Amino acid sequence: MNESLLRELVPAVIGALVRRGADFAAAEDAVQEALVEAVRVWPDDPPRDPKGWLVTVAWRKFLDATRAETSRRNREVLVEAEPVPGPGEAVDDTLQLYFLCAHPSLTPASAVALTLRAVGGLTTRQIAQAYLVPESTMAQRISRAKRTVSSVRFDQHGDVATVLRVLYLVFNEGYSGDVDLAVEAIRLTRQLAAKTKHEEVAGLLALMLLHHARRPARTAPDGRLVPLADQDRSLWNTRLISEGVDVLQAALARDRLGEFQAQAAIAALHADAQNAEETDWVQIVEWYDELVRLTDSPVARLNRAVAVGEADGPRAGLAALAGLDPSLPRHAAVAAYLHERDGDPVTAARLYAEAARSAHSLPERDHLTRQAARLNAQLRS
Repeated sequence: MNESLLRELVPAVIGALVRRGADFAAAEDAVQEALVEAVRVWPDDPPRDPKGWLVTVAWRKFLDATRAETSRRNREVLVEAEPVPGPGEAVDDTLQLYFLCAHPSLTPASAVALTLRAVGGLTTRQIAQAYLVPESTMAQRISRAKRTVSSVRFDQHGDVATVLRVLYLVFNEGYSGDVDLAVEAIRLTRQLAAKTKHEEVAGLLALMLLHHARRPARTAPDGRLVPLADQDRSLWNTRLISEGVDVLQAALARDRLGEFQAQAAIAALHADAQNAEETDWVQIVEWYDELVRLTDSPVARLNRAVAVGEADGPRAGLAALAGLDPSLPRHAAVAAYLHERDGDPVTAARLYAEAARSAHSLPERDHLTRQAARLNAQLRS
């Protein structure tokens, strides 16, 4: 197969989809999926008209994605702007679809990726960013998952753990990404919590509620990102915080700790502080220790370094950071913050600028750029 030909055709195929009515980002996503299909099919069945084949397949992928997005948005109109306490009355087949996509024939990672794409409405690029892998790798993973489930009967459901992972990623994308999915994720997690006494379902619901409660204070009126320490806590939703704490306490009482309960406990400690200075960082470090023990997640270790820096001083935080991979997302931003607190504005400014270049969202990039500019201005004065 001529890979250089494929690369040459990409701009023309994207242009063809745009002329048919697709927006540029959606066209790019559809063409990426068509390229994965071409890699699979062309070696055994090369088309007579490669460009025409790619346009046809990409347009079909675009229509499939559009129908999935339309279905998702139609489900979301049933949800009010803020989640209501307790199990939601509106019940549809969305949660059932999540379980069906988490089929036993798929690996958990593939099941999550497929569900996020087919039901959650996320783009391949967004899913790839959540998994910290290249977009082409994620496109291939989703394509393989689709081929796997296309030939099996959906008479077996996936497990709760896989569905929870999907809901967690959907919420995170809705909370900090380009598509608002947070309320939908809370609605579905409420439904799941009403159907099962699984303590991690309750832990995830508590985590979502506690994070969502802080959402009104996360951005300034001009769109600027507001760090947790600087947020106006009077804007936090106390009803959601109270509900989240109650759900968490009931889950912890079952004495079967899981990662979502540990994350929710950390969020609850932040919510309990009347201001940033009153935050119980020592206890937060202890919960991060539990989270690292449960998951061995590099992201949990990164966040733990911040908490250690607050509890024991920036030198201790930098020591905790030293063993982590510098390519880890937000590693440079954490290092910049700790170096600034340690009295090294030169290193901090350089690291803030480095972090801004690799930021995934515009608000985050702007915030980090302003931090670098602030320190550079101080150094010049």
